[in-house]
Amino acid sequence: MNIKILGGGSGTYANRGSSAALVNYLQHEDLERLREGQAAEPFFDQERERVSAREAVYRLDHNKGQLGKNDAKFYALIVSPSEKELKHMGTTKEEQARALKAYVREQVLPAYAANFNKGLDAKDILYYGKVHHERDGQTGREEMHAHLIVSRKDMANKVKLSPMTNHRATGKGAVRGGFDREAFVSACEERFDRQTGYQREQQESFAYCHALRKGSVEAIRQQARERVALEAQRKELEKQAERMKQQQEQKQAQELGRRQNRGIRR
Repeated sequence: MNIKILGGGSGTYANRGSSAALVNYLQHEDLERLREGQAAEPFFDQERERVSAREAVYRLDHNKGQLGKNDAKFYALIVSPSEKELKHMGTTKEEQARALKAYVREQVLPAYAANFNKGLDAKDILYYGKVHHERDGQTGREEMHAHLIVSRKDMANKVKLSPMTNHRATGKGAVRGGFDREAFVSACEERFDRQTGYQREQQESFAYCHALRKGSVEAIRQQARERVALEAQRKELEKQAERMKQQQEQKQAQELGRRQNRGIRR
């Protein structure tokens, strides 16, 4: 599960002004879907399946109390399941889209709210999401993902929330709370596996990939040790399953033999 947090600069994810540019950008796939005779994918929030782009812009742009001209007004999250995870979420695009939105609402947003360590829940986060049904033209891989535009302020327009902060659960000083991006992504991955029953291989886990990309030598060695242990555990479980299968076959053969002997005696 790949989750990115974006915002800032002067490009697509510029976030110091209105959210209108990003909201408009996220509708680019709708024109193509309409040309192909498919329904446009509407924006959604924590409770509703259909939210207009106009409402999304209005609510986001008017939820910025006590924010200065040069302060971030919102952030963008991109939730991108792997092709393997998507197949686990459903057999059709419609099923996958429903499952992706359910995952965003029931797992990603609660994890996002909790990570600020301010006693917040998903219902306290003002956001609008949109599912994109993209396919890589060169590889043919499914690349369905969800874009979320999340307000810098909570739903009550009182608490400032920045997932870009470098503070980590601080309890003293001017900044209380914080946001641990690595812990957030890891929590979302764990929540996905619990919700869907997905059996994640170690090499596709966030901890493993992060260790290889940015971890210390010891972190990489630890992942290698865990992978060896998991492989040994898998082989042992296979042996146990094979033994149970053989025992069951022996019992069935013995039962069949007894039935045949009773028939002969009769």
